[in-house]
Amino acid sequence: MNPPVSRFAEAVMSENKSGFVAVIPDIKCKSPKEGDLLRGRDPVKTARYLVDFCGAPALSVVTEKSRFGGGGQLLIDIAKGTNAPVLRKDFITNADQISETKDLGAAAVLLICAVTDEKNLCMLYETALKTGLEPFVEVCTAKEMELAKKLGARLTGINNRNIITLERDSGGPSHTASLAPGVHDGALLISESGILSPGGAKEAASAGANALLVGTALWKARDMGEMYKSLRVKIKEGK
Repeated sequence: MNPPVSRFAEAVMSENKSGFVAVIPDIKCKSPKEGDLLRGRDPVKTARYLVDFCGAPALSVVTEKSRFGGGGQLLIDIAKGTNAPVLRKDFITNADQISETKDLGAAAVLLICAVTDEKNLCMLYETALKTGLEPFVEVCTAKEMELAKKLGARLTGINNRNIITLERDSGGPSHTASLAPGVHDGALLISESGILSPGGAKEAASAGANALLVGTALWKARDMGEMYKSLRVKIKEGK
């Protein structure tokens, strides 16, 4: 089944047509590596600021609770409180979570190759499409990239860090560069995690990324708005 063009994919493509890589803020309350990221800030108000004042075309919301401090209500509040399409980030392994994701108001759902087997991933992918969600397939290896290609995932993300160890490693955009040649035609390539500076953003863009999913770098920045703007780099010519 070919994925419909979701509001999330449209938002990325619109930024690309304007000549820029889309910067997608990752709304997460804490990180296993960095600890508390909010530091007293309201995540819903921050999400609204990133959309209304910084121009974020889309958002990612981490709903995993025990290690990342998220929750379903957080996604509901952000989806209702902003005009941006939202990706749900969590460890999705069963069809009930797909249905739940739709009910929470998400436009897209993260499917991580590393946390399930191929048969189950294919089931989740098809279920998401039937539910009206766009699957965002996350890969970290060349073998997983082949699976994303097999599925024809329009949204294909390369996680620059190891999700199995909860992204405690120091991976960066060079990992995107190493796997990007394997992405299939027609996919929107998203570089995830480890984008810490304009230089890193440019490296991912040079590798062919259509979008950057950035969390910790924004939350730890002295001026979140200025950091966001600095990461909005030109897209690679020919993309």
